[in-house]
Amino acid sequence: MGSSRAIVVTDLRKTYRTPFQRKKVEALRGVTFEVERGHIFGFVGPNGAGKTTTIRTLMGLIRPTSGSAELLGAPIPSRAARAKVGFLPESPYFYDYLTVTELCDLAGRLFGMPAPARAARAKLLIERVGLGDARNQNLKKYSKGMLQRAGLAQALMNDPELVVLDEPMSGLDPIGRKEVRDLILELRDQGKTVFFSTHILSDVEAITDRVAIIARGQLQAAGTPSELVAKTVLGVDVAVRLPAQVDAAELTAGADRVRRVGDELSLVLPGDTDVDAWLVRAHGAGAKVISVAPRHETLESLFLREVAGAQRGSGGADNGGPERSKAENT
Repeated sequence: MGSSRAIVVTDLRKTYRTPFQRKKVEALRGVTFEVERGHIFGFVGPNGAGKTTTIRTLMGLIRPTSGSAELLGAPIPSRAARAKVGFLPESPYFYDYLTVTELCDLAGRLFGMPAPARAARAKLLIERVGLGDARNQNLKKYSKGMLQRAGLAQALMNDPELVVLDEPMSGLDPIGRKEVRDLILELRDQGKTVFFSTHILSDVEAITDRVAIIARGQLQAAGTPSELVAKTVLGVDVAVRLPAQVDAAELTAGADRVRRVGDELSLVLPGDTDVDAWLVRAHGAGAKVISVAPRHETLESLFLREVAGAQRGSGGADNGGPERSKAENT
């Protein structure tokens, strides 16, 4: 029986030298994580964080300085593993004068698919990514969003077990992003594993089973979206009905965003408030509780906090600044 893990990354490190100053840039600094089979895994981080370096290492396009990784139970680089992987790089380049049908056929040929299977698979995928009406146009005439759709089609030609997507929503409008999210969910429903990088946090919250936040070449947090945001309660939203003649000063002391309209009082209590004791005081003042709801940290606020913390931990400067971004994209 095969491993339950589609991706295993252990203490992955990658060090570059910048072209002119020969400055050492640590693009990856001990990255470790696992991706379970059949899961959607979101890899989140700012520009220059190490997302693309990690993905290119997993795809065998660059060699790590140290550490190890496995895809579908096979160590990288592995021809056996690559045969079961579909990959869409960030900002892919395709030959201008190919059609999307020819692009998919080329991808199928590289995987050794017979001609009838290539034709049937290409037709199915082109329709699925919404390029049926543009199947006979040269890719040179495609918009950035259309090229991204074409890239998704070619990445799925070999019916892969593991799909790796680097910024798959890049260049897509809101409708296109929803269609890509739906496609990723379909892939999971088919038992496939999807690993994708992004900086669009709403997409991560909507579809991922697990997420990892990377900054300055190191993982800052990992877990399910709900686990990550449930760790911190920022406050408690409370709404009560309080007789208009009752002074609410005792109840609103220390609260944020206090609003009173008639007999309805709404406020946000600090996260460390003893809510039970507050409710006892409110009942004693003649209040009737309408609602009590904890306000948890959002994935966006967690992301910003973790990235800021990583920068403070290294003196507040990015690890190589623009030079690092150039090194990562080589």
